[in-house]
Amino acid sequence: MEIAALPRVDEHATEVAADADAVWRGIGDVLDHSLLGPGYARLVGCADRTASGPRPLALGSTVTGFRVASADRGRELVLIGRHHFATYALVFRLDEAGPGRTRLRAETRARFPGPGGGLYRLLVVRTGGHAVLTGRLLSAIGSRAEQG
Repeated sequence: MEIAALPRVDEHATEVAADADAVWRGIGDVLDHSLLGPGYARLVGCADRTASGPRPLALGSTVTGFRVASADRGRELVLIGRHHFATYALVFRLDEAGPGRTRLRAETRARFPGPGGGLYRLLVVRTGGHAVLTGRLLSAIGSRAEQG
C-alpha cells in the first residue's frame, strides 16, 4: 500500500514528559491493549484482527486493525490497515522537544470507497469521533510513557 497516495484525514500532537524510547514503548503497550476491540474488528472486517509478531513493534507486527509497515524505533511507526469500508494508515512521529521531552504526532490517512465508505467516514470522521479517539490514544501513550 502506498501511504502517500492515501488522502490525509488529520494530524494530532501532544508533548510528552519522557524520552523517545519511553514514548516508543508506550505506543506499543497502548496499541497492544486498547486501540480497537476484536468485536469491532470482526464487525467491520479488519484484515488484521489480533496482535501478533515481534515486540517491541517492528516490521510485520500486528495489532488489532493494523499491520506495521515500517518502524524506525524512537522516530516513526507506520501502521496500515483495511476493512470493508476503508483503507488507512496511522503514522506516529516522535521528535525531541527538549531534555527528556518528546513531541508525539499521529497522522491519519484513509480512503473510504463506495457508499459504505462514505457513510463510515460520515459516522467516524465527520462526527468528530475519530478526533476524540485519537486524542485519547495520544493521552494514553503519554501517560504510559511518563509512568515509565
